[in-house]
Amino acid sequence: MTGSETFIHQPFWWSDSRFQPDSFVQPDLPPKKSDIVIIGAGYTGLSAALTLARAGRSVVVLDAERPGWGCSARNGGLLGPSFHKLGLKGLERAYGKEKARAIMRESLDSMRSLVSFVEKEKIDCELVMRGRFRGAVHPKHYDSLARQVEIMQRELGLNAHMVPKSEQHHEIGSDLYHGGAVYEDDGTLQPALLLQGLLQKATEAGAKIYGEQAVQDISGSEGKLEVRTKSHSLMARNVIVATNGYTPKKLKWFRRRLIPIRSAVTATEELPPEKIRELSPKLRGHGDTHRLVFYYRPSADGKRMIFGGRAKDLKDNPQEYVPYLRNAMRRIYPQLQSVRVEHGWSGVVAYTFDHAPHVGEVDGVHYAMGYCGSGVGRAVYFGRKTALKVLGDQEGRTELDDLPFDSRPFYTGSPWFMPFMIRWHAFADRMGW
Repeated sequence: MTGSETFIHQPFWWSDSRFQPDSFVQPDLPPKKSDIVIIGAGYTGLSAALTLARAGRSVVVLDAERPGWGCSARNGGLLGPSFHKLGLKGLERAYGKEKARAIMRESLDSMRSLVSFVEKEKIDCELVMRGRFRGAVHPKHYDSLARQVEIMQRELGLNAHMVPKSEQHHEIGSDLYHGGAVYEDDGTLQPALLLQGLLQKATEAGAKIYGEQAVQDISGSEGKLEVRTKSHSLMARNVIVATNGYTPKKLKWFRRRLIPIRSAVTATEELPPEKIRELSPKLRGHGDTHRLVFYYRPSADGKRMIFGGRAKDLKDNPQEYVPYLRNAMRRIYPQLQSVRVEHGWSGVVAYTFDHAPHVGEVDGVHYAMGYCGSGVGRAVYFGRKTALKVLGDQEGRTELDDLPFDSRPFYTGSPWFMPFMIRWHAFADRMGW
């Protein structure tokens, strides 16, 4: 494959004929008044909308584009608890041993909650729980992974085990890694169909969803809040901001606390079933210990490999990230040297300065955001928790409630420094640091 070959610049998931998000969007303007206005029609906002509508509240959901335009229908579809970018030791240093373990346990709970939700609601989103193999890029990473797994097994009951290099071909058709860890309870799904399921359930419960309604401002106080778009104004008792990596600059308080980072994904052309089994013998999800982590998996139909990682540019520049991901895929799987990339796309995730998600309330406005690239399980879970907080239900309590949501001096929400940091981490990966 040459760099000049063409690909479809759109998420592979959107080519599924079942994905029809526009059919759930209201054709008229939003009402002038609602009990609750939710900003953002992704996993978080729709999960909150479903919970609130079923509780009898009138709910309006506003999105600057259409439902699922952001990462909820763009992500790689890997489901796992994501043990926080700080790791257990980092969480202990930041918050103490007891709090760190509570946060980790809730991370596991968020994943289990999503699996239970999908099963209970009968959402057809191709959810399969086959586990995930995480490869050690360097020999020293294997020992570090082994220590992490041992601690997680002992402290949290994590269902995981180590696989030495001599046995890794049972997990992956690659010689790149030096063994790795298997997390048995992880899974994969079709992210756009999960979004579609949430859309359907929320609208059936009575929530009203509106596209192309970019929010310009929120003013007032709890009980009497005004939400303004470019051409419309709504009054609400409560507002939830659920915009994560797509938080607009006009919502300054939130934007200053988030670091938007672009993540990119590719999908190969169709491959023979035996080739997919060679690449991923157990059809698991995959990842590794690169600083700029790569994540990949077979599609649910067993016909393609989905391969993702960090883009080096803040903008959507497929001519940069598609060759980058294609070359990374070939390093891991040399047998894909001549395989064509058929789809290439990107989306924006949101990191925070403490590498943890945040749930809370400021000036009467509730929020849930900052999933640090692991929002599939977290977003649905914390969307529901935020809705319960609005309802005054004690079940809405989370282990994140008392974490300070800090920014940095002079930071305005535009991470000019990220391309430099990403290139530094890429260099460190090449050097084996």
